[in-house]
Amino acid sequence: MSLFQDLVIAYRILAEHGIIDAYGHISVRSPTNPAHFWMARSVAPELVTEADMMEFNMDSEALDPQGRSPVIERFIHSEVYKSRPEVMAVVHNHSPSVIPFCCTNTPLRPIFHMSAFIGLGVPNWEIREAQEDSDMLVRSAYLGESLAKKLSHHPAALMRGHGAVVVGESLAVAVGRSVYLEQNARMQFQAEMLAGPSGSITFMDDKEVAANVVWQEYGRFWNLVRNKMLKKLEAEKAA
Repeated sequence: MSLFQDLVIAYRILAEHGIIDAYGHISVRSPTNPAHFWMARSVAPELVTEADMMEFNMDSEALDPQGRSPVIERFIHSEVYKSRPEVMAVVHNHSPSVIPFCCTNTPLRPIFHMSAFIGLGVPNWEIREAQEDSDMLVRSAYLGESLAKKLSHHPAALMRGHGAVVVGESLAVAVGRSVYLEQNARMQFQAEMLAGPSGSITFMDDKEVAANVVWQEYGRFWNLVRNKMLKKLEAEKAA
């Protein structure tokens, strides 16, 4: 299976799970040149095809644009790749259950084992600290660098009033974390409603987080959803 096909599948999977809608984007670092990355042109994720893939350098310059419009917020991806050499995939999403945690004082905490990575920290980036009166889009390397610094060594960062950036050492990890970040946010909210103001919630502790993150490559999840999506794409081509 080609890199482009897997990237198309990743876009479709996150769209199907409601993690990204008409907006949001995914990138992968080039396996042949780590100073380059690939992502789709500016198009709704659910419509992405292999022909939409564009190659960028670390200045977010398209190498062969062919008249196609790049994603405005590609600077998120280039600046993360610059600061995190181990990262091989980056997701920017508008995950609906996550966004309330971006604009309140309630921190995301790991409530079930599949989202143990949250226990490594999910900081919240406030764009106003870098630029006031913005449209909240990461339109420049300056803003991308500010976000990358907030992300630091963590697996994900929230973006106040906007969404999140999620990273992984593989495409499977970045996609898996994106899905389980959304699920954890939804379940944490449900638990807080059940517990009430005076109730308590038992979150994962540091030892449980450490015991889980070491094996969470999301391989089984990725194989399942990839195979399902591959069948759908094949059906689209045959139609």
